[in-house]
Amino acid sequence: MCACIARVTGTLVSFHAHPDDEAILTGGSLARAAREGHRVVLVFATRGELGEDVDGVLGESEVLADRRVAEADAAARVLGAARVVFLDYHDSGMAGEPTNDAEAAFASADREVAAAQLAAVLREENAELLTVYDERGGYEHPDHVMVHDVGVRAAELARTPRVYAATVSRQHYEEVIRTVDVPEEGAEADEFELGVDEALITTTVDVRDLLDVKRAAMAAHASQISETSFFLALDADRFADVFGTEWYIRLDTTPAAPEDWIF
Repeated sequence: MCACIARVTGTLVSFHAHPDDEAILTGGSLARAAREGHRVVLVFATRGELGEDVDGVLGESEVLADRRVAEADAAARVLGAARVVFLDYHDSGMAGEPTNDAEAAFASADREVAAAQLAAVLREENAELLTVYDERGGYEHPDHVMVHDVGVRAAELARTPRVYAATVSRQHYEEVIRTVDVPEEGAEADEFELGVDEALITTTVDVRDLLDVKRAAMAAHASQISETSFFLALDADRFADVFGTEWYIRLDTTPAAPEDWIF
């Protein structure tokens, strides 16, 4: 009779501003971590109440926030995440909107209070790794910037050993915008100064073998990502060009050499 010892794996907590961010920025990495036996936990700061819903998706009396919670749960199942947590802040809206300063908005939250809430989840999960966003929040959305600030502080409070900021290679993004036929619904995409200079990236993860999962997780957010959106209208080859790589900046230390995985 063989004495078998279960493989011990670390828990990954992935912190995001709104439902659908997890699929777009980190979906391949989360799916890979889950497949490798890691426990994956999604934490959302808000329910994305101020998102612009796709026409005809919501029922007559359906509330967008409730729909986006359900979509987050559905995407979590696709990705293999074991738990979904909401911190109960309100969507702040885009930068410069009056909603940024609303009392319950995540952008106007007390950073220490919010960090303590996230740190409680990190401790409860005994998290080995936390993902946040880069310090610009990718494109300076106030909720995304707060994810960085709150997440970094929470990792300090909980003493989480590994912290990665999800980002985008600016050079890759600019090349994609030049070469991809962007559907009308995504035409405003080239207005964003997205991501960071490639020289700042420490960790480049190839997720092309998980693109079916990543695409399905995006599609689970049907109130935000339609079949004709920039995200899902791409053919398989173009989808791989745009979404087949996920980028991170390691924050807890500077790796001696470029990394190709977060664990």
